[in-house]
This record gives sequence, structure tokens and C-alpha cells, in this order.
Amino acid sequence: MDNTQLRNLSIVAGHYGAGKTNFAVNLAIWAKTVFPGLPVHAADLDIVNPYFRTADAVPLLREHGIDPLIPAFANTNVDIPSLPPRMRGLIGSKNDVTIVDVGGDDGSVALGMYRQAILEAGYSLFYVVNRFRPLIADPEDAVGCMIEIERACGLRCTALVNNSNLGAETTEKDIVDCVEYGRECARRCGIPLFCHVWCPEYAPDTPLFMEKGGYAEEPLFPIVNATKRLF
Repeated sequence: MDNTQLRNLSIVAGHYGAGKTNFAVNLAIWAKTVFPGLPVHAADLDIVNPYFRTADAVPLLREHGIDPLIPAFANTNVDIPSLPPRMRGLIGSKNDVTIVDVGGDDGSVALGMYRQAILEAGYSLFYVVNRFRPLIADPEDAVGCMIEIERACGLRCTALVNNSNLGAETTEKDIVDCVEYGRECARRCGIPLFCHVWCPEYAPDTPLFMEKGGYAEEPLFPIVNATKRLF
């Protein structure tokens, strides 16, 4: 994995249902290993979908020594797209690592309120795609979605995350079959491909399948399933 893509302020955005929250939680866990001496925070700005959000992973985050920053009224009937108050003080800090989970255009607009401070501080913005989501199944559509997010927040995406999956139904073949999709999305978006995400719980032999498919050198990012189980 390319550690240089991870900054003190790293933002995760993507189309609804692409799996960005799951990636954001796992990115925070990984950040703890990359920056072992620094406090790591996970900020929740995803209020669009009340079922899959960083606020639901608070126990897992705390288990890994990560500080969850969530809106004061998260998961209540007055839930609003607002950054936690402490977030402003963390922008630009070189003594902390903060991962921000952004939820669609609403979250991107709220994030845009801090655009100037973020630009001055420096950041990474990971754009998450999933071939199995209808509106971004085609790389060209994925480009259009990225442009919408960039316009909403006033920031540029810096790396692409191929999170193509079918949840618990994902197989090793599904992941291998989506490698070229991830590559093409990154090429058309004009940003580097950061990783292909895989969940050992669902597809344990993914590295072996990738090697057999001729993709042994592709960057793989293993995750634990951090999303709420509804059924």
C-alpha cells in the first residue's frame, strides 16, 4: 500500500452505497498502524443514509484506539449534516490524523464550508467506486459522479478506491473480475488507483485468485466488515 496517499487529513467520499463508510472505518484502523504515535480520529459527516455510517462503528473504532467524532445528534430525528465542533481545530494539525466520512452531496456541501482551511492544510480525498452500484457501474458514469462531488465540496479527489463488492455474497471471482473496472475508473478520473478492497470474511482466498488472474502486483486493502447488519 502507498502510505504517502494517507495524510493528516484524509477524506472519503463516493456515490451512495459504494461502501465508503466501511472503507473510511478501515482506513482509520490502518492509519493507526501508519502513524502509531499520533492520535487518530474518525469524523462522521454521513447523514444521508441512516443505516450505514461511521457513527454505527463507534465500538469498533474505540477498540482500535480511534477517537470517533460524530455529530451531537447522530442517529436521532434531528440529525443534520454538520461537522463535529472539534473538527475545525483538527484541520491543519500535524499532531493528529483525521479520517472524514462524507455522505454524498449533502456531506460534500457541509465539508465545503471548510474548503479554504482544508486547502491550506493539505489533504487526501479518496473517491470510492463500486461496479455493482447501478449509477457508477460504467467508468464514465463514475467520472460524472466524481465531478459532482468535487463541485459540491470545492475539493479535488486525489486517489481512487475500487470497492466493488456484493456484501456477504462477494466471491473472489467478483473481486478479480472488477480489477480492470477499477483501473479504468482511475484512468478516466485522472487520479491514481489506491487499492482494491477485499473482505477476508467473505472472500478469504482473494490474494491467491488475484495472483492466478495475473494481478499479483495490484494493491489490495483488506477490511473487516464495519457496517450495521440489518437482518
